[in-house]
Amino acid sequence: MLNPVWLDTFCTLVETGHFTLTAEKKFMTQPGVSQHIKKLERACGYVLLERDNKQFLLTEAGRKLYRYACKLQDEEKRLLDELGEDSPYAGQCRLACSGALATRLYPALLGLQQMHQDLIIHLEAAPHGRILEAIQSGQTDIGIVTQPPAATHFAIQALGKEHLCLVLPPTMANTPVTPQRLTELGLIRHPDVLHYLGLFLYDCGDEAIASIRPDKLKTKGYVNQIGQILLPVQQGFGFTVLPFSAVESAKVANKVYVPSFPKDVVEPLYLISQHRRALPQRFNTIVDKLRELAS
Repeated sequence: MLNPVWLDTFCTLVETGHFTLTAEKKFMTQPGVSQHIKKLERACGYVLLERDNKQFLLTEAGRKLYRYACKLQDEEKRLLDELGEDSPYAGQCRLACSGALATRLYPALLGLQQMHQDLIIHLEAAPHGRILEAIQSGQTDIGIVTQPPAATHFAIQALGKEHLCLVLPPTMANTPVTPQRLTELGLIRHPDVLHYLGLFLYDCGDEAIASIRPDKLKTKGYVNQIGQILLPVQQGFGFTVLPFSAVESAKVANKVYVPSFPKDVVEPLYLISQHRRALPQRFNTIVDKLRELAS
């Protein structure tokens, strides 16, 4: 890498056209200026100046190096200007959450981006473990999870809650929901189904349904694409458990049956980021919108 101090001296020399003026401008001696140019020529491996007494002309290599040095100076100035900027409505925001939550949030985040064209939102649908890894490695700025991680490694704040629902084929709309019927029907699995199902059975307020053992349910299908999970349910192959927002936004939402239970089942949502990392102002804009959506 070329020494930036030598490059600065070289640029000043080209712009003043005189060694003495360069020395005065850089608060150096004239021999010091000459030394910088000689060291730069050795580092480049090319002659940069053709000297004629106190005059000089740039060689072709010198002209190329001057253009390069000017570009570096411009880029450095631009970088320093950008470092001082902290707009609440400009810059990249990287967010990770579950696929179900991404389906719910993304349309509203796009609406926010439409209002602020310089705001760039990068949304990744990922499982819990992957979200934590991405936050720790710096690949993602903020994440939304349902189980708070260790506070020693993450900044954690409550964000809102997600309603969970049992989703059945439409043919079961007029029949009682019993453990026997669910066992006979079987489970349509997806990456988060056992977590959701465990919460639902524990909190739904129906003692008979709560007696179901998830590990004893037969698997009738597996889908890892959030937009496809309800298709086998709609066609009668099995049942599943999903956040209500994912069901509501699905194309077949009106073709499945969501029964009511004595108690609403809700799952808390937590916003996480790197421990002690000060996030730029634009994340306040994003988090305000996320709170509005999750409330």
